[in-house]
Amino acid sequence: MTAHEDAVELMNIDQRESQGVTPDKALTLAARQDAIAEAVMASGTMRVDELSDRFSVSRMTIHRDIEALEARGILRRSRGSVTAIASSLFESSIEYRSRQNRAEKEAIAKVACEIVEPGEAVILDDSTTALHLAHYLVEREPLTIITNFSRILEELEGKPGINLISTGGEYSQVCDAYRGALTLNALKSLAADTYFMSAAAITGDLCFHPHQDIVLVKQAMLSAARRKVLIVDHSKFSRRALHAIASIKDFDMVIVDSSIEVPHLQRLKQTNVEIRLAEVSPRPEEAESRRSLPS
Repeated sequence: MTAHEDAVELMNIDQRESQGVTPDKALTLAARQDAIAEAVMASGTMRVDELSDRFSVSRMTIHRDIEALEARGILRRSRGSVTAIASSLFESSIEYRSRQNRAEKEAIAKVACEIVEPGEAVILDDSTTALHLAHYLVEREPLTIITNFSRILEELEGKPGINLISTGGEYSQVCDAYRGALTLNALKSLAADTYFMSAAAITGDLCFHPHQDIVLVKQAMLSAARRKVLIVDHSKFSRRALHAIASIKDFDMVIVDSSIEVPHLQRLKQTNVEIRLAEVSPRPEEAESRRSLPS
């Protein structure tokens, strides 16, 4: 960084502090780049100037950070803006996933809860949508809940009427969930009524996830359940991931929020799988287009 850039940056910092905004000057290079990635992924797209202002560094510094993140396959630059790469491995972070589309996941969870009957054995995977569902399932007790997701175990621990079964296995800090051979062996010995599965991406008629070891867990959960329900928010239909899990046609039901784009909804209808829409106040033009679809 040049002396002129240093001076400009210090002036910007002084100005922000006078306005009551105190920048985090202690961020290391790695921490700042992670924070930039999180900020862009949370927003989808951000302008370079906005990032420079937010992190109190020069445009040149931000450009270097963006170049490093682009080289890691996390971000993409385009005409003064930065966009998150949807299939990025960084997206597996539970902290990132838990912040995305909360209203949609909440609506999906409420609809999913309605199809569960007391006395059932239900499998929930390491999706944040399933975490929302776990919160509501206590209303349907008594239930047996089987999961590999640490946060669901914490959510349901000690809840009356909930028989909680952990798959165990190798713990992944990134996913905050269990995976590996021990997890797969545990699932092979179980027979559940319903499995609620989410996916990182939907391409065509296939569900995808960026990590093969998690794919194997989800496939084992599918094999362990009599009824299979796909729970995904609308954003998954515009994303890409590496490994296929299963076809949508393998499910008995798909629950998706009402913000799903019309072409994606039409394609879902063509699979002949039962579809339930979770209402999340769509824009007027979307609602009108959806009403014109054949049932």
